[in-house]
Amino acid sequence: MVDIQADSKVKVHVENMNFYYGPVQALFDINLDIPEKKVTALIGPSGCGKSTFLRTLNRMNDIIDGTRIEGKVMIDDKDIYDPMTDVVELRKKVGMIFQKSNPFPKSIFDNIAYGPRIHGVKDKNKLMDIVESCLIKSALWDEVKDRLEKNAMGLSGGQQQRLCIARALAINPDVVLMDEPASALDPKSTLKIEDLINELKKDYTIIIVTHNMQQAGRVSDHTAFFYEGRLIEFGATEQIFTKPNQKQTEDYITGRFG
Repeated sequence: MVDIQADSKVKVHVENMNFYYGPVQALFDINLDIPEKKVTALIGPSGCGKSTFLRTLNRMNDIIDGTRIEGKVMIDDKDIYDPMTDVVELRKKVGMIFQKSNPFPKSIFDNIAYGPRIHGVKDKNKLMDIVESCLIKSALWDEVKDRLEKNAMGLSGGQQQRLCIARALAINPDVVLMDEPASALDPKSTLKIEDLINELKKDYTIIIVTHNMQQAGRVSDHTAFFYEGRLIEFGATEQIFTKPNQKQTEDYITGRFG
């Protein structure tokens, strides 16, 4: 287990985790402490287990038949795989942004109000407050405030991804998971997402999967390097990128493989 800075509270604690797709083991003996209100990047070559690991943190893998997990995943000292865990409440606490933006074919307003409505918010004024607040947090308010009733599918790719971030924030999560959130975007839109991540970490614990080394270096406080289902190294991003402890990490960072 790697120590995080003394001033950082552990938000997510993973202990001796093994994960299987049917008979195939995808993750091997993962031990990791993820600090609160920081950005943690998960890096490594394709197929190394980054996205599988990310999806264990809100039990998204549960929807795949035949999956199995061993070990502990604790968020705020609660085991999220305990049989008594309410998975709906867990996914309210742990939001997720996918690689491809996936707005609902509804208005901008209804996209963001969807989650709060499901969780019982009916008052139109309260919903409006939530929508405005989340659009401001996702740096989209100024671009869409005059067309909230327009279909979200009419937004650009970068705007749609920021809308999906606003939608995830609307249910007031503690942790935000991002699976390559900028990989389908142009450089200008990517920069907006990265600026947004830097803003959001003041209030949220963010865990991001990225293939982009430069992006990991720009946005993250800590970096975890995965290879073939194993966590090879975890530490402060600056240390991982400039003075890694493992040769495998150095080889990947310097482009010798991957």
